[in-house]
Amino acid sequence: MKWEGNRESDNVEDRRSDSGGGGGMPVFGGRGIGIGTIVVALVGGWALGINPLTILGLLSGGGAPVAQQSAPAHSTPANDQMARFVRTVLADTEDVWTGIFRQNGSQYRDPKLVLFTRVQPTACGTGQAAMGPFYCPADQKVYIDLSFYDQLKNQLGAPGEFAQAYVIAHEVGHHVQNLLGISGKVDQMRGRVSKVEYNRLSVKLELQADCLAGVWAHHAQAARQILEQGDVESAMNAAAKIGDDALQRAQTGQVVPDSFTHGTSAQRQRWFMTGLQGGSIKACDTFSASSL
Repeated sequence: MKWEGNRESDNVEDRRSDSGGGGGMPVFGGRGIGIGTIVVALVGGWALGINPLTILGLLSGGGAPVAQQSAPAHSTPANDQMARFVRTVLADTEDVWTGIFRQNGSQYRDPKLVLFTRVQPTACGTGQAAMGPFYCPADQKVYIDLSFYDQLKNQLGAPGEFAQAYVIAHEVGHHVQNLLGISGKVDQMRGRVSKVEYNRLSVKLELQADCLAGVWAHHAQAARQILEQGDVESAMNAAAKIGDDALQRAQTGQVVPDSFTHGTSAQRQRWFMTGLQGGSIKACDTFSASSL
């Protein structure tokens, strides 16, 4: 992937040298969550694709997560290659989505991206590195522990810079959904429909974020020719490795379609490619699609 020399975003908060809130337990609805609950949430979140912060809130029986204060972010060393990569990819998503929103007569609000290590307070509760990258709509921030990229490469078998960029673009896709009011409408259905039906809505939301990641790549390629040989294949491989069926099969040896929340490997690949080939938000309407 060609990225060096391109603009770097100023919307990255480097909190990797923070204590991560002292490593305390997440607090939901004013109640602490025990380590057993955290394990359930992390396994459910990573293996099944559900946001672990959401699971923690449901398991605790509490209400909305308690927002926690963070210390000021630190400056990133100039020789930190991975941080520069993240800043550059984030800047590229900013440029693409600012242009797309402007063409549609609206204004794009840049998200913040937080680099952290192990544990990090968020407006959605305490984030854990084991959750993988996630987006918090309450503070409009993407959170990532960069050790996830080692897991993506070594444990999941999905190496490559464009695979790493796809991960960021997917989370930024959730930010786009938040700005458009799509994720809010899905969240309003929680408790109003069955668990199976809500999971299906979650799958559509996640596949749309994959498609929006493809939309970013389409426009970034057209404007800056960022793709090199093998890049698309690496992103497609990453999408396959984090499909619900692939993760469940690896974790338990069984596949339970009614518990899917992100979509199968084939679906994630298909919707990313839909966005990449067409570059259109309208083409990413997974909620109206006759089939996923």
